[in-house]
Amino acid sequence: MKFISNEMLVDSYFKAVSLKLEQDFVELLLEEIRRRQINLDYYKNGGAQVS
Repeated sequence: MKFISNEMLVDSYFKAVSLKLEQDFVELLLEEIRRRQINLDYYKNGGAQVS
């Protein structure tokens, strides 16, 4: 996952949650988000553009 951008990672996470994909997959994305210390609130509250 080190080759995926932060924006793509966050976008993938939100899409996976909205599509109710496998919990293990969602958890894998969330672990990487935490490892990178990405603030999801920043993306949720419109602080950044997520496609």
